Amino acid sequence: MGNQTEIREFVFLGFSNFPEPHSLFFILFLTMYVTTLFGNGLILATTFLDSSLHTPMYYFIRHLSFLDMCYTSVTLPHVLKNLLAESKAISFEGCLAQLYFLVAFVGVECLLLAVMAYDRYVAICRPLTYTLLMNQTLCAQLVVALWVCGLLNSVLHTVMTSLVPFCASHELDHLFCDVPQLLKLSCADTFPNQITLVVVTMLLGASPFFCIVVSYVHIVMAVLRIRTSQGRRKAFSTCASHLTVVTLFYTTCMFNYNRPSSKHPAYIDTLASVLYNVVTPMLNPIIYCLRNKEMKEALKRALSPKKSLSLWLQ
Repeated sequence: MGNQTEIREFVFLGFSNFPEPHSLFFILFLTMYVTTLFGNGLILATTFLDSSLHTPMYYFIRHLSFLDMCYTSVTLPHVLKNLLAESKAISFEGCLAQLYFLVAFVGVECLLLAVMAYDRYVAICRPLTYTLLMNQTLCAQLVVALWVCGLLNSVLHTVMTSLVPFCASHELDHLFCDVPQLLKLSCADTFPNQITLVVVTMLLGASPFFCIVVSYVHIVMAVLRIRTSQGRRKAFSTCASHLTVVTLFYTTCMFNYNRPSSKHPAYIDTLASVLYNVVTPMLNPIIYCLRNKEMKEALKRALSPKKSLSLWLQ
């Protein structure tokens, strides 16, 4: 505990292996960040304003878009600053704050993706009881429960990480503050932290992913029983879109958080973090919503001046 005060800031080395200037990276990340905010913001506003999208599926998509905007905003602005600034440092307190919000938002999204899979399971496999099972009260309760679990998980990791003595180095070979990378800088035994990280990852990562797989097994079996080819294509299209993002998000998160003691090049961690922290939030509006006929029609109404005004007046 006493050695912890020796380091009051961390320095990011995420782009140290690439030659300067980093203008190309800045333009690339800024474009992705703006695209993420615009795409998810448009989905958020459209699903909120258009009454035809006030269904459980779009209720969860609205929260997904909000989460994508939040956890991307936790890291990318600082990454953009570091690409242009000479100093790549962040204060100890700022690093813990970044860690807290990042872990919280990512944890909530892991659980939310599982809830969305369950929603699709009820809609396809039990359509007659869908409105009874997925009512407004239950949806709100599920979202509150997700946030409580995510915030408590983040408190646990942040407190345990803050108690670790960082006296070995202050250089983070990463783009932002994250648990596995911070544990590598400790000069003390981090076995309790690593075990906690693995256990929580299994609870908030592997368990929801298993629920998603089970849900989709039942969905596929139900879809195969649909007689019309058009109905099967529509159902498979929705499932494939969701499953694509689930696979990308979960595999990169599990890769990053479930191997705290493994030996691998630092750029592998950086690549995995960019995938789940930058690429996935940018693609979510396209994969989840823009291929959806209802969303396309709602976007047309929202972008039409007369119809947009009528939506605001409702």
